[in-house]
Amino acid sequence: MAKAYVLIKTRVGEIDLVRAELARNANITSADPIIGPYDIIAVVEASDYNTIGSVVLRFVHELRGVENTVTCMVIESPTGAGHG
Repeated sequence: MAKAYVLIKTRVGEIDLVRAELARNANITSADPIIGPYDIIAVVEASDYNTIGSVVLRFVHELRGVENTVTCMVIESPTGAGHG
């Protein structure tokens, strides 16, 4: 299973609208409001990374109220590997 975090910048006052639209996509498992340079962090899960790319490019980017995004793909660390 492939997974990514998508940071989403919305137009002022449109966070709730964008979150409601994100909830319509089965590949988006959560969309939470955050504080900082971005307004929403969404989790996208799919069978492969190409599908995640399609969700971001063909669904998220097309939503009214979305200004820009940053997609952070999750990688699996080798078994037994620790964090530096």
